[in-house]
Amino acid sequence: MALKLADRWFEWRTIDDGIVAIGEPHIRPFYRCNIWLVRGRGRDALIDSGLGAVSLRAAVADLLERPVLAVATHTHFDHIGAHHEFAERAVHPAEADILARPTLGNTYLGKYADHDMLTALPAPAFDLRRHAIASAPPTRLIDEGDVVDLGDRAFEVIHLPGHSPGSIGLWEKTTGVLFSGDAIYDGPLVDGSDEAEVRDYVRTMERLRTLPVRVVHGGHFPSFGRERLIELADAYLAEKGIVPARRHVVAPSPSC
Repeated sequence: MALKLADRWFEWRTIDDGIVAIGEPHIRPFYRCNIWLVRGRGRDALIDSGLGAVSLRAAVADLLERPVLAVATHTHFDHIGAHHEFAERAVHPAEADILARPTLGNTYLGKYADHDMLTALPAPAFDLRRHAIASAPPTRLIDEGDVVDLGDRAFEVIHLPGHSPGSIGLWEKTTGVLFSGDAIYDGPLVDGSDEAEVRDYVRTMERLRTLPVRVVHGGHFPSFGRERLIELADAYLAEKGIVPARRHVVAPSPSC
């Protein structure tokens, strides 16, 4: 059956803490990247950028009031498609070369590019099998302990390998907000393809379950709180035959 043409490709809504959630509703949920725009006093952060089938920058131009740093939580095709539209781009060193030189293989686009991903087309002649991710050489490399400073709020970079070698999260300690990319989200988690990557993911899950988060904004599916984070992490660890040690961590006050 031929797919219809989408009336509009992006939708967005403002949530708490100066965060705008941007989505591509005509991509099926498993492949639909959550794009997050975080407003700061001095600059904004765009966390991931979607498929790149339609210009993200043009679509959300009215939301972009300050300079924007486009952060890649990792470099799979559904997260970096529009990074080339932004002058400032940040990624973990382990995946810098992919952002600069994306291919069908290293972004996994070749593995998953199929119109079954879509419920509508962004343009009449659009063919996902011929879609390519544009080169977006990073202007900044970010690693464990680095800070993304927006002027009035700051996010610590935490390295969360397993889903991919350079997966990162952005953690705002004062509010308990975590942008987790695909390291953890409320859906079927995907780990790496070899034993070393699975070991990395186990360590990432053990770390995440001790983090005193208030809310997790993942790379896919709806956001969730700390209790659900622990459930998701424990389920993954149990799948790998690991019983996590119980640790008492006091979550931050919502008034922080």
